[in-house]
Amino acid sequence: MDYSPLFISLKVAIIATIITFVLGLLAARLVVSMKHGKTLLDCIFSLPLVLPPTVVGFFLLLIFGRNSIIGDFLIKIGCSVVFDIKGAVISSVVVSFPLMYRTVRGAFEQVDASYIYAARTLGMREWTIFRKIIIPLSYPGILAATVLSFARALGEFGATIMLAGNIPGRTQTISVAIYTAVQGGNRELAYKWTMIIMAISFVSIFLMNYFTKITNRRGRV
Repeated sequence: MDYSPLFISLKVAIIATIITFVLGLLAARLVVSMKHGKTLLDCIFSLPLVLPPTVVGFFLLLIFGRNSIIGDFLIKIGCSVVFDIKGAVISSVVVSFPLMYRTVRGAFEQVDASYIYAARTLGMREWTIFRKIIIPLSYPGILAATVLSFARALGEFGATIMLAGNIPGRTQTISVAIYTAVQGGNRELAYKWTMIIMAISFVSIFLMNYFTKITNRRGRV
């Protein structure tokens, strides 16, 4: 049994989760601190959550394909995204970002505002307040969001196969490998990959529920 889809999936999911972690924190902080235009920006950030993955993949193809300005520029500098593992990472980032953003935003909004007001009274800068007060008080929610984003990135299929393709040993993730095995009539291989990804997803959901429970307890205190 070739385990390359597992290693590719883990690599893509880990890299995508790191990127999503940073972008999600910044996006959540931006929206929470906004006074105007919050609803519009929230809709934009959350859009990939409700769009079919194939639609997301199609838009990514339009953005990074060789006929686009961005795609043509990337090809000229030798950085191809289509049919490359970088495309799988980008796809995973886009589909998992809304989960990270919305969960972290909810955690930020549960932080007692009196701590923030007190810090401002003491002359602390906004970035210092965010780094030393908001993030530490929100860390269970941030951890839950990170685990959820990792699980979503690990199981991504539609956008990945549209942008990165199905190249064994290069872009074939577990989800794509399951699809290929079923199409090829190899149900035994499909069962094996299904059990592996179900085990990883179960552990991820367990951790997410654990961190969410901690967050809810903090919110009631």
